[in-house]
Amino acid sequence: MAATLVALLGVSAQATTLRLTTEVSPPFNMLEGDKIVGRSTEQITEMMARAKVTVTMELLPWARAYNMALKEADTCVFTTTRTPEREVLFKWIGPVGAAEWILYGNAERNLKLQNIEEARSLLIGTYHGDARDEYFRSRGFRVESVSDDLSNPRKLLLNRIDLWAASLVRGALLISQNGWTDKIVPVLSFHKVDLYLACNPSVSTALTDKLNATLEGMVRDGTSRALERKYARWPLPPN
Repeated sequence: MAATLVALLGVSAQATTLRLTTEVSPPFNMLEGDKIVGRSTEQITEMMARAKVTVTMELLPWARAYNMALKEADTCVFTTTRTPEREVLFKWIGPVGAAEWILYGNAERNLKLQNIEEARSLLIGTYHGDARDEYFRSRGFRVESVSDDLSNPRKLLLNRIDLWAASLVRGALLISQNGWTDKIVPVLSFHKVDLYLACNPSVSTALTDKLNATLEGMVRDGTSRALERKYARWPLPPN
């Protein structure tokens, strides 16, 4: 996404301001007018306010958001899948959400998969820099990545890829928004992951420990569960 939004959140006497980066990934992070909202966004905003940490927040393309947290001091990215390959690259706060990974296929081809190994001979479309891209590449699957995830369902309909790897929520949203409900169908649910705020190692352990403790408090007092319920039916209006 070309637009960048910066918002000051919280008040703190600390000298360090955390720079938070994220992407459009409903219902976890998204733009509503000129405001960044979403389940993970609201959870992280509340956590920072309770911990009295000052932050800025920017909405960026995923690869840029991720690389900034990877390389720049006092920078964190969300909502990030915690994988063995990424474990030592960041300090982790969370989980702040969860996701189910799905392989989608062209309905006309009527592909049937019993397990992930049966996809090994097929070409899988992924999003550049995404955890699903890392997942398949590290396991030796045939992968073709794109810089814009919307390109994947379009390629799927043209039979330029055999499968599209996406999260259940994001995949279903793109399919619904573009009128592809009868054309693109789920083939296999293959993995479930927790999602985190991933911070550059320069962020102090004392601070990340404080934020994790604050988040645990939000779980205990029901705040996290309330946010989960709030976005459970998104984008449908509340009853």
